[in-house]
Amino acid sequence: MATIILNGVITAEGKLELEIPPGLPAGPVEVEIRPQELRGISAKEILAADFVGMWKDRSDLDDSVEYARQLRKRASRRENS
Repeated sequence: MATIILNGVITAEGKLELEIPPGLPAGPVEVEIRPQELRGISAKEILAADFVGMWKDRSDLDDSVEYARQLRKRASRRENS
């Protein structure tokens, strides 16, 4: 069988949680624990995301940039409360 890499999480209780894809045959496997490197997201990945520009054609918003600015300001006030 080909090697399949699955991403999982080790919980505080010391348990490994992961989703096994459907259709894998039953039988013994070998598990290798390798901490996943955390990385940020690149500008290219952000610009390719579906949410970028999602308000640009809204007819109910006069200024989508200002609307987003106000949403961020309100969210910031909630976090500091």
